[in-house]
Amino acid sequence: MDGDLRAFLQRAEELMARLEPLLPALRAPVDWSTSLAARWHREGQGGYLQALSVSLDLSLDDLIGIDRQRDLLSKNTRQFVSGLPANHVLLWGARGTGKSSLIRALLAEHARAGLRLIEIERDHLADLPKVVDQLSGQSQCFVVFCDDLSFEAGEGDYRVLKSVLDGSLERAPENVLLYATSNRRHLVPERQSDNENWQMIDGELHPNEAVEDKIALSDRFGLWLSFYPFSQEHYLSVVRHWIGSLADKAGLTWSWDESLEKDAIRWATARGNRNGRCAYQFARQWVGIHLL
Repeated sequence: MDGDLRAFLQRAEELMARLEPLLPALRAPVDWSTSLAARWHREGQGGYLQALSVSLDLSLDDLIGIDRQRDLLSKNTRQFVSGLPANHVLLWGARGTGKSSLIRALLAEHARAGLRLIEIERDHLADLPKVVDQLSGQSQCFVVFCDDLSFEAGEGDYRVLKSVLDGSLERAPENVLLYATSNRRHLVPERQSDNENWQMIDGELHPNEAVEDKIALSDRFGLWLSFYPFSQEHYLSVVRHWIGSLADKAGLTWSWDESLEKDAIRWATARGNRNGRCAYQFARQWVGIHLL
């Protein structure tokens, strides 16, 4: 009998040794009193939040030429961390115009008031209810941030997003908001064929159900902020800001002149972009060269 028991225990140990690498690791919960941000990782049938070490060196004042968008988003966030009603936000428009940077700058502005940032990838949106469940009941206020959010035709994940935003019986807790950036206003492709089945009823033009479903997704965001391509003047003002900021930190003496302006324009022309990201990259390049 003892021999049978020993053999059973040995087989059980061997089985556990084979299964253990397949089991998800035990994850310590995020300590939100010390962590300001986290990223959602999918793991097996579930997932976990991993604390991030973030820098708070980006200020709202660093975002030049988008004053209206900055003020509206900051005001909405200030309402949120103050326990007042606030809206989910969609920031949409041209790439490189400061949408993601604006959200990151909010963390530096409102972290002391209890704001925390959660990053979730677009491909993990089906896990959004699980993320929300982990944040419910916490004393901090959480902005769940999805960058470059969009959906292709036929994808169903956007319906999960709709239910979390507003459409389910159990709504998201008061300490969670969703901020998303996108190049598309309605987050889903808008094709010419969508217009073929519009109907005229009593003299009014009505869209078909497919179009209504697409529009309903972006309507779940209470605040829309639009970002447009930079003019040359706007682009150059951002270049001047970042050169000044980076040069001052490095102790580099500099001055804005016609030669520097032409270099900044040539940089943007060569890259085919005239936006905030391009301006920041040029400033880093220029300051770095002059520090050699």
